[in-house]
Amino acid sequence: MTSQDHEHLKLLSVFHYVVGGMTAFFALFPVIHLVLGLVFLLAPEKLDSKGDAPPAFIGWFFVIFASVFITLGWVLATSMILTGRFLARRRHRLFCLVMAGIECAFMPFGTVLGVFTIIVLMRESVKALFAPNSVPAGLPPG
Repeated sequence: MTSQDHEHLKLLSVFHYVVGGMTAFFALFPVIHLVLGLVFLLAPEKLDSKGDAPPAFIGWFFVIFASVFITLGWVLATSMILTGRFLARRRHRLFCLVMAGIECAFMPFGTVLGVFTIIVLMRESVKALFAPNSVPAGLPPG
């Protein structure tokens, strides 16, 4: 266990917070679709001057899909932020590895972050830091 391992884990932790925050922000983009779907459902007469309201299923389609995408985006963002916290505390290595693999699907930042996280977590010296009997970061031994 070297100081380089500690530095790499600290940097990965910070980058997970940043990418998690960016993911949470971008997960809010479907709010536009959610609002549009609610307008279709609650005030369809505002959309067409001729009085032909769109069918209700179109509004439900927009509302359901936007809600699902927002929820999944926030779950992913929360998981990324938790991964950053777990990396900083040297806990839940398997969770961090799984999240790193999932992050690889989200190009470009997720891919870079996921690959580097996997590389660091596969080192034997880092595995020792995540061992149940190791001392958490910032605490004196004993």
